[in-house]
Amino acid sequence: MGAAMASVEDAIATMERNIEAASGQPVALWVARIRAQGLTKHGEMVTWLKAEHGFGHGYANHVAKRALADATPRSVDDPVAHLFGGKAGLRPLYDALVAAVMAVGPDVEVAPKKANVSIRRRKQFALIQPSTRTRLDLGLVLKARPPGGRLEASGSFNAMFTHRVKLAAVADVDAEVLGWLKEAYDEAV
Repeated sequence: MGAAMASVEDAIATMERNIEAASGQPVALWVARIRAQGLTKHGEMVTWLKAEHGFGHGYANHVAKRALADATPRSVDDPVAHLFGGKAGLRPLYDALVAAVMAVGPDVEVAPKKANVSIRRRKQFALIQPSTRTRLDLGLVLKARPPGGRLEASGSFNAMFTHRVKLAAVADVDAEVLGWLKEAYDEAV
């Protein structure tokens, strides 16, 4: 597979450096400005950053999420940690997959839910689900691509997705999977 993938933390740090380079201000300052404006809802924050400061959607979304996370008490359970309760061995695979997804485009949103993690831009294009103790399933929306090999028809996995890829190790997140993620991302406009 070549070079090792960055961790989720590395991907976030890169995004924050890019936001600072593009805007001239660090994310923490943008969070403080959001608070000074009295904005409390994600959509309000994104709209303000885009309209008043020329942010792209991906950067505005990230800053809004940081503002909300910084305002949330730390006692709130981490939904990703909850997903991997009893499945801790899958967490490195999840982290590698999320880092790969974040690198696909600047407007990718990663949204953990109770049973899975939704990946979207304008539309949801992927889903990560710890299906067993030893396997993650990656759901993809690839309307024009026929199933074949590792790229299975979604079947009973999830009706919102056309395909599923079963992943058991970090090495499974290879060039083929990255290509399918990019294709699904490109179609989600």
